[in-house]
Amino acid sequence: MGPAELTHRRRLLVLAICCMSLFIVGLDVTVVNVALPSIGRELHAGVSGLQWTLDAYTLVLASLLMLSGSTADRVGRRRTFQTGLAIFTLGSLLCSLAPGLGWLVAFRILQAIGGSMLNPVAMSIITNTFIEPRERAKAIGIWGGVIGLSMALGPVVGGLLVESVGWRGIFWVNIPVGIAAIVLTALFVPESRAPRARRLDPVGQILVIVMLAALVYGLIEGPGHGWTSAGILACFAVSAAALLALVWYEPRREEPLIDVRFFRSAPFSGAVAIAICSFACLGGFLLVNTLYLQNVRGFSPLLAGLYTLPMAAMTGICSPLSGRLVASRGTRLPLMVAGLSITAAGLMLTQLSSTTATAFLVVSYLLFGLGFGMVNAPITNSTVSGMPRAQAGVAAGVASTSRQIGSSLGVAVIGSATISALHGPFTANFATASHVGWWILTGCGFLVLVLALIVSGPWARGTALRTAEQFGQADEQQPVPVSG
Repeated sequence: MGPAELTHRRRLLVLAICCMSLFIVGLDVTVVNVALPSIGRELHAGVSGLQWTLDAYTLVLASLLMLSGSTADRVGRRRTFQTGLAIFTLGSLLCSLAPGLGWLVAFRILQAIGGSMLNPVAMSIITNTFIEPRERAKAIGIWGGVIGLSMALGPVVGGLLVESVGWRGIFWVNIPVGIAAIVLTALFVPESRAPRARRLDPVGQILVIVMLAALVYGLIEGPGHGWTSAGILACFAVSAAALLALVWYEPRREEPLIDVRFFRSAPFSGAVAIAICSFACLGGFLLVNTLYLQNVRGFSPLLAGLYTLPMAAMTGICSPLSGRLVASRGTRLPLMVAGLSITAAGLMLTQLSSTTATAFLVVSYLLFGLGFGMVNAPITNSTVSGMPRAQAGVAAGVASTSRQIGSSLGVAVIGSATISALHGPFTANFATASHVGWWILTGCGFLVLVLALIVSGPWARGTALRTAEQFGQADEQQPVPVSG
């Protein structure tokens, strides 16, 4: 059954199934944060071990998303989606049974392999289900809202589960949702493929994995081994060499993993950079804030999760609003609000102390939630605009990869910068040490604001149109307006 033959109710049902699956994947990125102190105590893990619990998941997601998107275009989107759901659900079960930190990290990797088949593939299903441009823009807005809401609600849900059933409960919640999604997908989601799928690019895929893994390893392990140690410097050198090799190799392939022509579109390139910056803010914020609330302030997991509820609520309110603003006025306004709000929140948190007033924390959390809620829909919209609809899996994979790279880097950079600045007892000095991390977050928020101004004007729209024409898609899919 083609998309034109689906009823409006059936299309909405497909959207709901995709969003349900995305919700548990997004939730899993952040739900673990509140459980980190409990995991550390039970599995005897230090801060770097806790960073790996987070980054093992996001790093593998970032590495495999584009491969999964192009694979789905080739072998079938519904089939790939169901396979991903099955692997993710199995990985969640195994995580809940992990006897040690090494096992937990390994099972998080398995989870991420399944998760990599969900996000871009679901986006591809949505893009090919909603073929009318305005209806598609609204669906993408809902999609972007679910991404933001799921990641923002993670700490709250995690706090409830850790407090009631222990940290292993954060993985149990995925199992019934995953099983239900597999059944519903089989019943209601039609199979689809690209008319002509891209060839696999194993060399490009390996280079991406090596580049990201070496970089994140160096960033996480740098404080422990010393930033100038031979091993850490070698990691950074390997990452740089893999990046250079990727830049040299990909343009020479007929069908590369990453088509550099996409980056000629200023909205596309800007969306990638904004996704990295904004999700680096989220990853760093959730890690450092969790350690602050539980280890410095002595809050229980539930209370720590409830403290972030203002951020989650603001994200939930602003995410669909951002989608409507993008559909009616373009991406400039929501992106500017996002940049200003994240910058303001970061500036407030640079004043953090071990006795900071609750009202001060709530205001900073509200500002951060406002910024993060506003940023997701324009990221997705700008990344898909001008991209060939027939390869929507690859387009969605680029946007999703950017998010996960940002989250991985945020955990690694902001977390390691904070630990490097920590001198003396953890409880007494962590709040002061975290200031360097909050300044990094502030800088990322300001960069979002600057990029919003650069990539949302007439010049940017012109580059998006020219990029679409290069793919011969100008008549099939004009880029969505990127400014008011």
